[in-house]
Amino acid sequence: MAINLQKGQRVAIGLQHLTVGLGWDPAETGEDFDLDAVACLLAENKKIPCDEFLVYYNNTKSADGSCESTGDDRTGGNSEEGDDEQIIINLSKVDSKITSIVFSASIYEAKKRKQNFGQVQNSYIRICDTNSGEELCKYELCEDFSVETAIEFGRLYLHNGEWKFEATGIGHHDGLNGIVNKYC
Repeated sequence: MAINLQKGQRVAIGLQHLTVGLGWDPAETGEDFDLDAVACLLAENKKIPCDEFLVYYNNTKSADGSCESTGDDRTGGNSEEGDDEQIIINLSKVDSKITSIVFSASIYEAKKRKQNFGQVQNSYIRICDTNSGEELCKYELCEDFSVETAIEFGRLYLHNGEWKFEATGIGHHDGLNGIVNKYC
């Protein structure tokens, strides 16, 4: 049975092959909402070692081959029920200098389109067993992020040789640039 996480809650993963799914429902404004899943693979200093450890629509696979995006949903309509974007993870391939992976979503051209996460509903991150499809845990964003254009949903991190997941729910005002600037 899947665990429904609250902000700050942590859970051991216990798998090598997992799928991180991000989902959302855009507001009915007549405009498409292009949200982009992002994975930042971080070294011990909490920084991305090089550009190839940032996985998003322009770099769909990490330098070590451990993280791969399944593609970009440009309208928020990939799925009525289910993930809009996914990142497939093979923890056995993670480079030894990587100690955590932060998962975010940012709104493409948010300022130009005057969009923010206050206009997005039913946002979540979930972790599934890639082989069986079984959902292990899920974190549903319940907060009102009315000015934020990017959200850190959660992070996988290595603790005493074991991978764990933490639900974070941290907002950013400068979209993908804000996330990249924080970790570069």
